[in-house]
Amino acid sequence: MIVALSTDEFNWNSKQKKTYFTYAQRKQLLESIRYVDLVIPEECWQQKRSDMHEYHVDTFVMGDDWKGKFDFLEKEGVEVVYLPRTPEISSSQMKRDLHETDEVTDESKTTHDDINTDPGSSTDCQ
Repeated sequence: MIVALSTDEFNWNSKQKKTYFTYAQRKQLLESIRYVDLVIPEECWQQKRSDMHEYHVDTFVMGDDWKGKFDFLEKEGVEVVYLPRTPEISSSQMKRDLHETDEVTDESKTTHDDINTDPGSSTDCQ
């Protein structure tokens, strides 16, 4: 399994999200999972199309709160699967809990609807 992990810069510049753990720490956590073969940096939305080809991806999986946003990858010969979120786990609740302890001060102002995940055929991350 290949996991695309958002870099700290991408999280902040594109999503206005401040990460609790650094990219290196999050990458190390993912690499410790025995099912993960490779962790690649996600630096922009536009790289998804080229990543599918570079890493010979046959199935792209994302949470169902993104439903429909990555269907364009099917044109690249990739099966797109949207999995339901685990109801008992809420990243929003975690952020609220951390905020209450002054660990996190910034909440994302961007919603999934605000993000264009398919900017055409561009693979440029700028």
